[in-house]
Amino acid sequence: MSKIILPNSTVGVFGSGQLGRMFAIEARKMGYRVHTFSPDIDTPTGQVADVETTAAYEDLDAVRAFAKGVDVLTFEFENVPFAAVQAASEIVDVHPKGEILHVTQHRLREKTFLSENGFPVTRFRHIKLIDDLYHATEELGFPCILKTAGFGYDGKGQVKLEAPHDIEAAFAAMNGEASVLEAFVPFEKEVSVVCARDAAGNFANYGVIENEHANHILDVSTVPADVSANVRSEAVDIARSLAEKLEYIGTLCVEFFLRGDDTLLINELAPRPHNSGHLTFDACATSQFGQQLRAVCGLPLGSTEFYGPAAMANLLGDIWKKGEPNWAAALSNPSIKLHLYGKAEPRPGRKMGHLTALATTSNGARTMVSEARERLTEKVSYSRRPTEIPPTTPINPSSTLRAR
Repeated sequence: MSKIILPNSTVGVFGSGQLGRMFAIEARKMGYRVHTFSPDIDTPTGQVADVETTAAYEDLDAVRAFAKGVDVLTFEFENVPFAAVQAASEIVDVHPKGEILHVTQHRLREKTFLSENGFPVTRFRHIKLIDDLYHATEELGFPCILKTAGFGYDGKGQVKLEAPHDIEAAFAAMNGEASVLEAFVPFEKEVSVVCARDAAGNFANYGVIENEHANHILDVSTVPADVSANVRSEAVDIARSLAEKLEYIGTLCVEFFLRGDDTLLINELAPRPHNSGHLTFDACATSQFGQQLRAVCGLPLGSTEFYGPAAMANLLGDIWKKGEPNWAAALSNPSIKLHLYGKAEPRPGRKMGHLTALATTSNGARTMVSEARERLTEKVSYSRRPTEIPPTTPINPSSTLRAR
């Protein structure tokens, strides 16, 4: 039985992005203190956390000092060096365990683990030399996808090969890094299962979420997914089996390709809350972030019941290219909820926030968030001029703000 970390304790988070931000919000609602560790400053997580530690993951002395100040440690970002996880584990419990991150942060190790344990995964080959790539394309055929073995997300480190003449350019794009060649999967849909497991083996899940991507980045997620009952059952069963095999503690996402014959192939694992589960923040009794907190602190898992069909639309930095988005226009629908991550610089492709909506159907919710996002680029207009205070208006000294 794992140790119970009660409210008023301190939870540490490796990573400091939007996932950590939403985790910190849930943790603080339940009375926990949150410390975040990353190489960055004034981060999405740091703006909400009690303490923000800025240091390199390779600085193991800083990692150990950070670990001494928390009661349990978890992740919002899986690409933390294994040595840092090991150093922290000497001092405090880390969930999920470092061995899981070691597997999931590297495509070759992850796919090898899945294949060797009988989980459905697309055919793949390990690529070191260009001759490996020539042989692998003969075995897997065209088209196929070459991916860096480590530290890739949102389509980064991937090249599609359509024919033999693409081989040399694709290999050069890997910049000498080990890579994985995957057979191309002609899929109907991309779906995911976000789930949680605690130390006692209790399991909770949010069913099957349907995902649409644009330029390899998640664009819109809807729930419930438009899939058969058999697919819903099989996807959850696979996620449960994976969590049990890994002896997982925390929130886990399993991403799938759904083929036309209703068979599922695992695309990849995320050993943390996931973008497709952001809609649970508004649509469920217990969000994926609250579930992560409960699992790593040894508390009972919460209900995953949805209040109704829901959808989420990502807001990328591209929306800012003509200036500040028209927030009022997007929020003119009172059913829309806005989440911004506190990132100062909007860049193309950078996740800056998301919108969520609940409706009577998943298609209705999807339409709602999509229309609200489109309104963000409408020209800002005012129904009346903002009130201006004349410069001669005296200032009441009693109305000045006092520092806390």
